Amino acid sequence: MDSVSEGLRDFKEREMSAEGGHWREYTYSDLSHSRAHYLLAIEALRNDLGYARTTDIAEMLEVSRGAASMALTQLKKRGWVTEDPNRFLLLTEEGLNITELVAKNFDILRAFFQEILGLSREQALADACKMEHIINLDTCQRLQHLTKLIMKNPSFFSKLKKEMEAVSKPDEASS
Repeated sequence: MDSVSEGLRDFKEREMSAEGGHWREYTYSDLSHSRAHYLLAIEALRNDLGYARTTDIAEMLEVSRGAASMALTQLKKRGWVTEDPNRFLLLTEEGLNITELVAKNFDILRAFFQEILGLSREQALADACKMEHIINLDTCQRLQHLTKLIMKNPSFFSKLKKEMEAVSKPDEASS
């Protein structure tokens, strides 16, 4: 119970004003989960096919063409996406930078969740996907460094894996 009380105490001490509240950063972030996936889809299609069209994006993301068109319009207004003379979608330099950041964050988070925390591949992929666009690169790079440090020490890594397995099976650990 102490940790709950401590958590509540920490919550009350946070800067909650509109000017300083970190809790609002997620809500007001320009890069939503959906926007990140549109950018990633454009880059994936361009890498696979050499081009990306609204229709291709809609198909890849399993949304209607109208929904894709509306989302892409917003990405163009933000300056992350543009079109070439053939109306193929292109990422701007900023759009490409965002896409690279999100992809790198995803890779680091997935590896940490799967290798260090011992989550299943499916769970690691799902959780990394949820967080990839909201965590900053410095935090992710620190997680990557921590992952490498842990994996460089085989005896510690082995102990950690056993501990993580016990966390996911609390009934067996207490028996």
